[in-house]
Amino acid sequence: MPPRGVKKGSKRARQYEHVKRSEIGAGRSESRAEEIAARAVNKEKARSGESERSSRTSTEGRSASQRGGKQSGHGPGGRTRDQLYEDAKKLGIEGRSKMSKDELQHAVAGAS
Repeated sequence: MPPRGVKKGSKRARQYEHVKRSEIGAGRSESRAEEIAARAVNKEKARSGESERSSRTSTEGRSASQRGGKQSGHGPGGRTRDQLYEDAKKLGIEGRSKMSKDELQHAVAGAS
């Protein structure tokens, strides 16, 4: 079932089904495939201005198609500063806006 606000037969509904089928084909469970598809559709809605609210990480940076499989969190750089900042925000870490990437990494790791 596509995310709320996605009409049956719309471009986003077709996108949801396509991503879901692809994820199931890659060996993911149906529930995990549905979650991934919903997240992909919601992110694309945010990028194109179709959603009422969206996070900064949803609207900035490169899209999945532009990244070409390169995912932040893997490789030498790890998570971006913006991603770490959002995690710190969710965890209620004070002084996060003045922290460097290294400081945010340590604060988030210590609070988890």
